[in-house]
Amino acid sequence: MNFLEELQRLDPKDPGRWPFLFRALAVLALFVVLTGVFVYFFPLQNQAPDLERARREEDDLMRTFDERQRKAANIDAYKAQLKEMERSFGAMLRQLPGRTEVPSLLVDISQTGLAAGLQEKLFQPATEVHRDFYAELPIKIRLTGSYHQFGSFVSGIAALPRIVTLHDIQISPEGKDASPDRLTLDVTAKTYRYLDDSELAAAAEKGKAAKGPGKPGGGA
Repeated sequence: MNFLEELQRLDPKDPGRWPFLFRALAVLALFVVLTGVFVYFFPLQNQAPDLERARREEDDLMRTFDERQRKAANIDAYKAQLKEMERSFGAMLRQLPGRTEVPSLLVDISQTGLAAGLQEKLFQPATEVHRDFYAELPIKIRLTGSYHQFGSFVSGIAALPRIVTLHDIQISPEGKDASPDRLTLDVTAKTYRYLDDSELAAAAEKGKAAKGPGKPGGGA
């Protein structure tokens, strides 16, 4: 009887009666299987946290890659948008007068009220307020006239070639004995001018002085 015939005659339900050779082979096979299971599963369980961390890092890298890819795909649109913003900013900056142009702008504001038929009761420029790259000049104005004339004044201010904004608008009757159509307009007009290079340099120096000298680092 050859080996294959003996193998076919083995009763799987009664391995105790198998010949010694087949029992030894069965034990060896079982040992190999168990060893493989141990080697395969236990190291993976120990490395599970590292594997999970690697997966999270992979997800983060993929999101970063997608985001940068979208930005790279839209780089031309971003450049065009930046040029448009620079153009708009330049146009707004050209609407700001220089220091030498402010007096004529104040005359234009005053003349706008007179051209609307209003009587000027007060025209008082206040102290300039310096911002980042421009100065803000508030002007307290009091005018008397009718609603229609006030509307013409506001339209005239909006049509000026320089930026002028109106704030703290108050309208009240001119007086007890005045006509009901006669009203008083109290308003603060604000005009703006750009700071020249010397003013910007002075502001920068003032900012450095306000911060004070840096503290030297301590040693061990």
